[in-house]
Amino acid sequence: MRSPITDSLGHVGGVALLTWRTLLAFFRPPWEFRPLIYQLDHQALGSWSITMLTAIFSGMVIALQFATGLEPYGGSMYTGKLVALATIRELGPVLTALLVGGRVAAGFASELGSMAVTEQIDAIRALGADPIKKLVAPRVLACIIGLPLLTMLADIIGCLGGMVVTVAEVGITPRFFYQQVLDTILPVDLWHGLGKSVFFGFFMGIIGCYVGMHTTGGTEGVGQSTTRAVVTSAVTILVSDYLLTQLFLKLYG
Repeated sequence: MRSPITDSLGHVGGVALLTWRTLLAFFRPPWEFRPLIYQLDHQALGSWSITMLTAIFSGMVIALQFATGLEPYGGSMYTGKLVALATIRELGPVLTALLVGGRVAAGFASELGSMAVTEQIDAIRALGADPIKKLVAPRVLACIIGLPLLTMLADIIGCLGGMVVTVAEVGITPRFFYQQVLDTILPVDLWHGLGKSVFFGFFMGIIGCYVGMHTTGGTEGVGQSTTRAVVTSAVTILVSDYLLTQLFLKLYG
């Protein structure tokens, strides 16, 4: 009987192998752009509404917390600096990755899981085609490209939401808030957030595809795989966020 540790190590090895095969598929012709464009439209553009909703209320809440917490110390007028830094470095990439990642990982797991239990993936192999090239590579590449774009949208909307609350609570002008953002945010701060979102996009894409392609047990197995993909991608994003933050701070400060 296999132990949970053995199963976990087996899954880590399976994800690593799928990662290697997917990277090879990126550079192996023929290159088909239609599946990539479809996945970008379906996964990235299809998530813009939830990204904007999450970002604006996150920015508003963090601005309200900072404005209230700094008021006894006379520092509430500098709320814009903290809101911009927190949003661009952490809240934008992490919250976007968690919500979009749950949606995307669940979609990949259910789509590929349904194909796995109905033996459609085996049929692709029987026809001489590579399912990694056809099914996995476009989805993972779409996540790598799409999530940083959604993160930039979340950064902008989150800062706008924080500006609305800061102007209302503190009494500063929108121009003053905007100037604080410009004075605070450096290119390295943008790299922190967008750099992490590239890794987050890869993780949620490869995990969703791996779980989906290894689905067994019919329709019940598809449901279990969908849940497993969402939980695993969320945990991976949170753990990797800490590790990537440590790495970027050592490299770029």
